This record gives sequence, C-alpha cells and structure tokens, in this order.
Amino acid sequence: MEMATARDRLVDSLVANDIITKPSTAEAMRAVPRHEFVDADQQEQAYQDRPLPIGNDQTISAPHIVGQMLDLIDVEPGDRVLEIGTGCGYHAAVTTEVVGDGNVYSVEYDRELGEAARQRLADLGYDVAVRIGDGREGWPEEAPFDASYLTCAAAEPPAAVLEQTATDGVVVGPFGLGQQELKRLFPGSDGSYDAETIAPVRFVTMR
Repeated sequence: MEMATARDRLVDSLVANDIITKPSTAEAMRAVPRHEFVDADQQEQAYQDRPLPIGNDQTISAPHIVGQMLDLIDVEPGDRVLEIGTGCGYHAAVTTEVVGDGNVYSVEYDRELGEAARQRLADLGYDVAVRIGDGREGWPEEAPFDASYLTCAAAEPPAAVLEQTATDGVVVGPFGLGQQELKRLFPGSDGSYDAETIAPVRFVTMR
C-alpha cells in the first residue's frame, strides 16, 4: 500500500473512534510521514497503530497516543511548546504542524538519538530546536511555554517543567512508575498543580 494512503486510513480510523477529536490534530498527522522517522526495516509497519523501536532501547509512540496528547495540550498556531523526550522527532514534527516552525523546543537525554532527530527534522523541513540534556531541567532559557508534554514516564511531574509552563497552559505526560497514567496538569503560580487523569498507559521510563 502506498504510504500516504496507509497514513490517511490510520488517521481516518483514529478520528472515527473519537481518539482524535480536533481537526488540526488530524491534519497534522496526515501531513507528517511517520515512515521517515523509523529505520528502513520498520517502514512497512509505520502506519500500524503501535510503537516501534528506534534504537537505544527507545520507541516511537503509537500514533493514537501522539494524536491524543496533541489534542490534550490544545495548542494553536504561534503557541510555544516544550517537549521532553525528542526520540526520533516524530511527535515534535506533528506538534510543529499545528503551532508552526520555530515554536517547538525539545530536550533529549540520549545524544545519539537527539542529534539524529535534529538532522532528520531539518532534512524534512521542520524548524524544531533540539537540546541534548536532562529533561527534568526543561529549557529555562526559552521559558515560559504555552504547553509542555513528556514522551517518557516520570515518577512525578518535573518541577522545572511545571514552573516553565504558563499558568494558563497545560502539561501532559505519563506519570508513575510501574502503573503509569496519562495525565493533564494545570500548573499553579506556586509550583502546585491540578491534575486530570486520562487513561492508563505504558511508556519508556525517563532517564
């Protein structure tokens, strides 16, 4: 099956099952060639709704999770977004399709993955800032952000990420070790937050 056709069928399915509810999210996922973010031997499986290995014991998230998280951060063109866990760069590309070039700031712990993602995103025409470092520190020089999300599970929401997210913004990610839950957090001005639990999930653990 031709890749674009397979991609459209996948997104159609996610929309039909109410996993993706925002038209902007569906458009973004139709625009990004997921197969370009995995190794050649994985490309035939790129439009199956499941995670795939990307090397160094890391994975590219299943498409439904990427779409669901993009819906949850509820961003618009021009919003500035912090991503913790660049991985292969796919999630950042999908987010960039909504907020526009130059508005996604992504932190990756693994230097090899981060540098490869930076190059891949540039080759595909996405202007995403990628920093190699500890995601728990966020990206203070570029704060505040309108929304933040984590693509790896943390025991607790990183304090720096909460602090760097605007009080009218949101933080979305998997939290908990062992039993993980996808949550949407609403930061307060004093380091506190309100939390909404979305669903049980299984992500790689934050390093």
